[in-house]
Amino acid sequence: MSRVRALLISVCAAGALACANPASAATAQREPFGTLADGTVVEAVTLTGANGVSARIISFGATLQAFKAPDRHGRIADLELGYDDLAGYVDHPNYFGVTVGRYANRIAGGRFALDGKSYQLALNDKTNSLHGGVRGFDRLPWRILSVKQGAAGASVTLGLTSPAGDQGYPGAVQATATYTLDDKGSLTIDYDATSDVPTLVNMTNHAILNLAGEGSGDDVLGYRLTIPASRYTPVDAALIPTGELKAVAGTVFDFTQGRILADGVRDGRDPQVVIGRGYDHNFALDAGLTAQPKLAARLEDPVSGRVLEVLSTEPGLQLYSGNFLDGTYVGKGGHVYRMGDGIALEPQKFPNAPNQPSFASARIEPGRPYHHRMIFRISTAR
Repeated sequence: MSRVRALLISVCAAGALACANPASAATAQREPFGTLADGTVVEAVTLTGANGVSARIISFGATLQAFKAPDRHGRIADLELGYDDLAGYVDHPNYFGVTVGRYANRIAGGRFALDGKSYQLALNDKTNSLHGGVRGFDRLPWRILSVKQGAAGASVTLGLTSPAGDQGYPGAVQATATYTLDDKGSLTIDYDATSDVPTLVNMTNHAILNLAGEGSGDDVLGYRLTIPASRYTPVDAALIPTGELKAVAGTVFDFTQGRILADGVRDGRDPQVVIGRGYDHNFALDAGLTAQPKLAARLEDPVSGRVLEVLSTEPGLQLYSGNFLDGTYVGKGGHVYRMGDGIALEPQKFPNAPNQPSFASARIEPGRPYHHRMIFRISTAR
């Protein structure tokens, strides 16, 4: 019996870890990660599949702290930009791998109306509310509700209570995030939320990834990206969608047949690239809002051979080419992160949807809960 398996069995027997089948290929290991200033203990759960893929989730921000996978030669690297310890996530936040909510992306002026009543949110992006406000879901300790492993994979479920009025939002929200890793290289993230009154919820994961490895020194601009979206939402100078759904055909935003990121990320002839300092835009996925996850993006690194497919039930995908990584963030292993060192592919409702009636609604209410399933599926091409 391996030392890891023996440890898992002993921990399960002690009741600290919920294990459906300790002999299964996919395993889950729970351990301390650090302590917040108020004494709250932050924990980490590492999910490991049979093919060498693993995911480490920490309870602060329900964060994907590490995402490791083999390249075409079997060499394993951590693809997730981030920090080695809790202090980095607390003191130098940059949304690395976090769960963002209540509302992912921007709400113009931090204002919206619901059932005839106006609400003002906390502002943390100049004059806008970004990713839930000053203390969004990414800045809070979540509770680990369960840890499991079995034939269907290894998983961890985390929970968070967001009281009425939190960051200006109405309603008391109970949110959960469940990460499940199977033995085929798929990391599924299920986001669920309920509320006691009508409110807004729009959650996603803000992983910033480098398929060559977060400290490889190789940027992501040579990757080939495919997004099945024939339209995107142009933005104004504050990165707020104008309300237009613009055709991507004939522009550097056309990823329908695949495009090398470097072909457009510095094309100053397109005013949208200038505004975003690269790509920082939402794409209206052709499939729209779906009951089952569909392909939202495919990212290919020709050097390592790693391929990442992002699937989601949501109607939009935010493409962020790491434009604001400016060398001031020192991450894992002392690596300095600069523009192009990572890319985020964030499935979600459209930015500022509460103020654009033509966009898919982010409203939930009693009896109509929120659910978003997204999948990071990693593989290799020969």
